[in-house]
Amino acid sequence: MRVKKRDGSYEAFMPEKIVVSAVKAGAPYEIAREIASSFESRSEEEFESSAIREYTLSELRSRGHESVAKSWEAYEREKPR
Repeated sequence: MRVKKRDGSYEAFMPEKIVVSAVKAGAPYEIAREIASSFESRSEEEFESSAIREYTLSELRSRGHESVAKSWEAYEREKPR
């Protein structure tokens, strides 16, 4: 799998990036790992980075971690591009 980044470049999909981002936002490690694994099992070969982010946020919310999703979104709004 590969990921199309915001700048248009591509990189290999690294599930640990989902884990690290989710944990930094406040998710328990096991939940973050489950979300990364569930994304990794998808059959598509290419994703936009925004699709990975939206999937992760949706999974956090569906697993009862709304505050973590909000924390992640707040960081996204504040970080420089």
